[in-house]
Amino acid sequence: MSELKVLNSYTRQKEVFKPITPGYVGMYVCGPTVSGESHLGHARPFITFDVVYRYLQHLGYKVRYVRNITDAGHFEEEGREAEDKISNKAVLEKLEPMELVQKYTNLFHWAMREFNNLDPSIEPTATGHIVEQIEMIKKIINEGYAYENNGSVYFDVKKYAENYPYGKLSGRVMDDLLETTRELEGQDEKKNKQDFALWKAAPPKHIMRWNSPWGEGFPGWHIECSAMSNKYLGGEFDIHGGGMDLQFPHHESEIAQSTVCNKHVPARYWLHNNMITVNGKKMGKSYNNQIKLTEMFAGTHPLLQQAYTPMTIRFFILQTHYRSTLDFSNEALQAAEKGLKRLWEAYEVLQKLNEEEAGAKAGDPALDEKVKQLLLELDEFMNDDFNTAKVLANLFELVPVINSIKDKHIPATALSKETFALLKKYSKEYLENILGLQSEITREDNKLDGVIGLLIEIRKEAKARKDYATSDKIRQQLQAFGVLLKDEKDGSVSYTFN
Repeated sequence: MSELKVLNSYTRQKEVFKPITPGYVGMYVCGPTVSGESHLGHARPFITFDVVYRYLQHLGYKVRYVRNITDAGHFEEEGREAEDKISNKAVLEKLEPMELVQKYTNLFHWAMREFNNLDPSIEPTATGHIVEQIEMIKKIINEGYAYENNGSVYFDVKKYAENYPYGKLSGRVMDDLLETTRELEGQDEKKNKQDFALWKAAPPKHIMRWNSPWGEGFPGWHIECSAMSNKYLGGEFDIHGGGMDLQFPHHESEIAQSTVCNKHVPARYWLHNNMITVNGKKMGKSYNNQIKLTEMFAGTHPLLQQAYTPMTIRFFILQTHYRSTLDFSNEALQAAEKGLKRLWEAYEVLQKLNEEEAGAKAGDPALDEKVKQLLLELDEFMNDDFNTAKVLANLFELVPVINSIKDKHIPATALSKETFALLKKYSKEYLENILGLQSEITREDNKLDGVIGLLIEIRKEAKARKDYATSDKIRQQLQAFGVLLKDEKDGSVSYTFN
């Protein structure tokens, strides 16, 4: 089996993946800013790195996957007015900032479950790590790479660039930065236009604010990820992931901050997924083409001709290599919907076929060899920078073989027992465990189990309060719907369908 190779954005080269500690992988992925609902563009990085996480585990690595929640002071330095998204949205929605954060964090988690994404190992929040961010800022000041002005602290990019290769990740150079940096709020406080905020003094009406050595304020955006990755993965870890749009200024600034504190680049490998465009246009508010995930699932956005299930969207995303641009259109989604249905139906047929019917030796050696080759290539493709597009192409080539065996056009004895067993094993490993796809029927059953489980828990709490009226009502209502509860001797509750 070939070694895993990844395209490292930092070196712009495909490199053999070698973790710092053999057998263990530390991976940090920038999570959502929970000031609003996640949209289609957000789905791509989290599905992409879910597959990376799954495949690393498949290879036998013990993975610590850290994905943060940005819930404070998302202060933008580049390309738009300086703003705190969460405070602004909280005012608009007439909610406390942390009430707003909880609302959109819950929605984000719900969407991730719908996509069948695995939970990260650790999900730290920016507001839960203010102390760590302040300590990191103090260290950067002590090293001489940051300065305070009017209660705000800025990173001195020009001084950093004299000693370190600033711009290596994004390919930007200092002269370009001077030309492209916009006139934003607080520019007069900076030594140089390209300097970015580590800490911002809070204006009088600013809701989210914390005490610091420089006065009341809130953290800059970039310092959050540096502090949290450093705390949970150490000063140097294996993989840092995120969307290509984060390379500058976010990841470039992370590298600068962490390098000052730890004397080296924080991650060995930087992986970036490309963007989703909509009918050839960049996704953005000004184009009115940002489609929320709730709108995708319900089909309620004006650009949508129908609703698309989470599995269809997941499949659609994985049909293209993560570093390639992916263009959304109704035609492309509808094709993905049909493709997934065809692939999954063949997979379910395969699960029902009896391996004992296969021949001890292949009845059709050429077909047997072709099937074996298609399966063995799956590992090669995933080891070549997680090429899910080629994996799916090979799986599709197996569909007519499976259907022909089902329809008796090809006898099961055409394949050897060994190849037949390999076909079943690889199909399950890849479709379910690595690509994370699910049957839509299974997903509905899981939802039903979750609802019944919740009602059982509410009934249990009612009984503990001696609220027998509520407890009996839940039992009776479930019985009316054909769900029979049984109280076991050990205190647990089981159920059957009538």
